Amino acid sequence: MMRHIVSIGLVLVSAGALANTEGRGARSQVAGLDLITYKTEVKEVVVIAGALPAGDAMGEPGNIAVPTLMGMMLDRGTKSMDKFAISNQLENMGAEISFAVGPESVQVHGKCLKKDLATVLGLIAADLRTPALQPQEFNKAKQQFIGVLQSSEQNTDARAQEAFGRAIFPAGHPNRPHSIGEYETAAKSATLDELKAFYAKYYGPAHFTLVVAGDVDGAVVQEGVTKSFSGWTGGQDYLRPAKPAALAAAVQVTVPLADKPSVSVIIGQPTGLAYRDPDALALRIGTAVLGGGFTGRLMQSVRDKEGLTYGIGASVAEDAITDGSWSISASFAPALLARGVASTREVLDAWWKGGISDTELATRKKGLIGGYEVGLSTTGGIAGTILVDAQRGYGVEWIDELPGRINALTRDEVNAAIKKHLNPAAMALVEAGSLPH
Repeated sequence: MMRHIVSIGLVLVSAGALANTEGRGARSQVAGLDLITYKTEVKEVVVIAGALPAGDAMGEPGNIAVPTLMGMMLDRGTKSMDKFAISNQLENMGAEISFAVGPESVQVHGKCLKKDLATVLGLIAADLRTPALQPQEFNKAKQQFIGVLQSSEQNTDARAQEAFGRAIFPAGHPNRPHSIGEYETAAKSATLDELKAFYAKYYGPAHFTLVVAGDVDGAVVQEGVTKSFSGWTGGQDYLRPAKPAALAAAVQVTVPLADKPSVSVIIGQPTGLAYRDPDALALRIGTAVLGGGFTGRLMQSVRDKEGLTYGIGASVAEDAITDGSWSISASFAPALLARGVASTREVLDAWWKGGISDTELATRKKGLIGGYEVGLSTTGGIAGTILVDAQRGYGVEWIDELPGRINALTRDEVNAAIKKHLNPAAMALVEAGSLPH
């Protein structure tokens, strides 16, 4: 929905470009925003990634659909240019700009040639600073959003995720989602005046992080950002709960959906940990052993050995800004649901009680570091990683430090984190789909 896109292709970065950040990365406050530049060896191409705290969680106590609707209006013209003029200009440059709304932030993405960077920064600034907010475009955005919500009502994965988030996060927590029905009702009643009020409160350079990576000159980027964003004021910080979420006892939630070939299942709990907390990385490593890809214990047992599912995995999520969630996600045919859940719990319990082995830890460290380095093989991957690191509270240097932190973890540290922060006896079980009687 919120996209101006004309692709200029995948941008590969040589391995040497990832050796260290010294002399490549710089961070400064420019025109009131947090600017990070990172130079790679790729020639002529620049990628832009940004995050502005104006996501769905900021919708309360007003209309909860307003943050997403406001984000959808960002690519529908500015006060000086309509959306067609902007799209034509981007197409002529072979560039792209897109926006997306998440739980706590509006994500900004851009890609262009080096020679067009100043122009693209100007267009991004115009989209953010002077959106047209025209009634006819607002009505179109409402209908599109409502259509997406109505489609999601019959999606088993979407309904399972909604139910899981509502089961483990308390009211008021930024990670607690509203129901799809609540969003639909809110979208239907949303007004343009509500969008304008939300925009005035939350949009501004304060706490806005902008990453510009690729064939960049830091001084030139600063000049472009200053020209495009100077004079813009306002903005709010991210929302953080007074205390981490916790689940005192097991809970089960069923979401019956008729005529579905499979049931989406989630088993999990809040972790109580944000990414920067001491045990968070150790818990991630242990979770990867349990459910990371085809070599995880869950896939090897529940899928490969027992043939109960096509896909199952475990992950830690939603912890960049605040405390997050831990979960196992799987899909089972209705007739195999009971066996699938039982088998999943057996693998989970054995992992929790016995921990991981030295061999598993060594193998997983190698795989995670390799995957991390592959993720940094494109300019877009570098820009996105630096942006998430900034949201987590790290500096540019963290892009180099993470592999060493992973390698330094011991089996005892990983197993202690699993035991300390997870409890299989007090997890939520969510089942969404055509449930057997």
